[in-house]
Amino acid sequence: MKQLLFLVTFCLSLAAYGQAEYQLGPGDIIRIQVFQNPDLTLETRVAENGIITYPLIGAVNVVGITTADAEKRIAKQLKEGGFVQQPQVSVLLVQNRGNQVSVLGQVNRPGRFPLETTNTRLTEMLAIAGGIAVTGADTVIIVGLRGGKSFRTEIDVAGLFLADRMDDDMTVAGGDVLYVHRAPMFYIYGEAQRPGSFRVERGMTVMQALAQGGGPTVRGTENRLRLHRRGADGAIVQSSPVLTDPIQPDDVLYINESLF
Repeated sequence: MKQLLFLVTFCLSLAAYGQAEYQLGPGDIIRIQVFQNPDLTLETRVAENGIITYPLIGAVNVVGITTADAEKRIAKQLKEGGFVQQPQVSVLLVQNRGNQVSVLGQVNRPGRFPLETTNTRLTEMLAIAGGIAVTGADTVIIVGLRGGKSFRTEIDVAGLFLADRMDDDMTVAGGDVLYVHRAPMFYIYGEAQRPGSFRVERGMTVMQALAQGGGPTVRGTENRLRLHRRGADGAIVQSSPVLTDPIQPDDVLYINESLF
């Protein structure tokens, strides 16, 4: 019995801790109750300016604070106004609509998602959106506000795990926008078994790119490859690549016909 009581108490403590982490934002719907004062029960929406209107005390700013802090703020104003001598206020988050993050682009379930806690990581947000789609790039662009200033950064999601850079798995905040661009592609045409466009994989070489296209046809040859690559000035540069050369996004490989 004591073990069961301890387990229940522990779980309730965890729930309270998780709820306390969340900071109220515009659009959130909360329910306010005061012990032994049913007339003061109110379910309301936090306005865009962070204000709610509560009976007897009027306007209360609750944006950017936790539900526990909101309870203390309302209780203080009720007591200072002489309306309730020892107010026991309960604030419950009914719907989280304020602190939301938008996940766009090449993900499996794009949309707007609420932040349940203030320490949600970028990778967790991607998981909520169903993960990066097969057509998506390994990098995620994130834009938002920090300290009142706008910012934009790119995170190499695959590199977080492959290169053990988990410190770069930044915490997201309400209003952030995550965007996953389409994966970089390269192109093969000419005497290829499967000409077309293919995804550029990490560390991919010309030889591996040719394998993606099925290799040369019986009329083609690897010895007369041509690589078309856009230079820094925007001009297309043609070269004869070595099979171990790396492939870059938007490269175009042309497999020539064999002379013999």
